[in-house]
Amino acid sequence: MTTATILQQSHKNKAFTALLAFLLGMLGAHRFYLHGAKDRWGWLHLAALPASLLLRQLFPDADWFYQILPLTLSALGGFLQALVLGLMPDDKWDARYNATSGHLSDTGWPLAVVLVATLMLGAGVLIATMARLFDLLYTGGAYG
Repeated sequence: MTTATILQQSHKNKAFTALLAFLLGMLGAHRFYLHGAKDRWGWLHLAALPASLLLRQLFPDADWFYQILPLTLSALGGFLQALVLGLMPDDKWDARYNATSGHLSDTGWPLAVVLVATLMLGAGVLIATMARLFDLLYTGGAYG
């Protein structure tokens, strides 16, 4: 095995990364795909699930919105990261994540579909979260 083979890293696919951030961003899957198991931000995303479960156990009478708030915020962060990573130009993506892979990225229509879905669902979740938060804070949950 030569030194060049040892130093060559695997090629990171931008469309797959955006899809991971869209589908499993709340659990940090895209962070672990890009940076490995030592990524602190990935673990922070993953910590949102036990934090939500802990809130449910500690405050069983609290509104469900507050109980899943850590997971919701992590999901919103995942949607934002899907957009940021997906909209990054291919040459900048390759310079940052595929510098030693030996391959160039050429993203096409699958990434566009992921970005449109991310924008639709992410905006919907953000608007619903803000609406529910204002409802709970200002009316005590009178509208739901």
